[in-house]
Amino acid sequence: MKFSVFQLSRRGGREKNEDRMGYCYTRASALFVLADGMGGHPKGEVAAQIAIQTVSAMFQHEARPVLHDVPEFLSAALLAAHHQILGYASHKGMLDTPRTTLVVAVAQGGCAHWIHCGDSRLYLVRDGELLMRTRDHSYQELRSAAMAGLGHANRNVLFTCLGSPTKPLFDTAGPVPLQEGDRLLLCSDGLWSQLDDAAIARQIARQAVSHAVPDLVEDALRRGGDASDNVTVVAMEWETPNTCEPAQAVTTDSISDEVFASTIQAGPLEGFTDDLDDAAIERSIAEINEAIRRTAARKV
Repeated sequence: MKFSVFQLSRRGGREKNEDRMGYCYTRASALFVLADGMGGHPKGEVAAQIAIQTVSAMFQHEARPVLHDVPEFLSAALLAAHHQILGYASHKGMLDTPRTTLVVAVAQGGCAHWIHCGDSRLYLVRDGELLMRTRDHSYQELRSAAMAGLGHANRNVLFTCLGSPTKPLFDTAGPVPLQEGDRLLLCSDGLWSQLDDAAIARQIARQAVSHAVPDLVEDALRRGGDASDNVTVVAMEWETPNTCEPAQAVTTDSISDEVFASTIQAGPLEGFTDDLDDAAIERSIAEINEAIRRTAARKV
């Protein structure tokens, strides 16, 4: 594999930055992840950190050097992150649980797959045009899809997230074949709330991701002013040409099957030590497999 990647997170006009992001890769598979801890609930930054650490830990466990089943991995990883957040809240005796959005993409075998829950987005841009983007799990998006009876006050309210008492809803996509120069961009709502889809697609394709991402982030912060939300972006350009900047280029062909590289720090979370062991991974996989079987049975 060969790609360029750049990530950046900036605090807007908020007391703290609850966004988290990162990427990791093996010789033949790459994972990109972003989470936006939700305000209105305690410790959103902890929920976001747990989510990206859980997904990264599962990727390291299963990508040897490829994931056997990418859609199954994504579903299991999202559910595992949700359960880890609930476990943290129980361990701390919290009356309200930390909550977060999550968007995860995997590039493997020349294709991209992704999953998301909430309103953190993924954009796939080709030749400066928006090819695909995720659908927000918000009442605003439902209203835009012609659902009646929803008031203006609900426009930014999510109807699902990780860490809530109910099981999270999520959408998946892929495999989508990647072409030379394709850009994948994951972002928090601090970016897309200030810039429309066409502007994001145009800017991310205009120059190398190492320059486009900082420009996008600064533009969103400037437009948001003193009340700006936190803005976080991780973007990847696939199969970049040899003219790309070496500092941002990743070429995995020469590394061994055992190598795992990551920008995601897996430090302790305030004394929470419920590690994601093999049993937890197996439980998450079993849960999603059972859900798939139930869906198939209903179709029959």
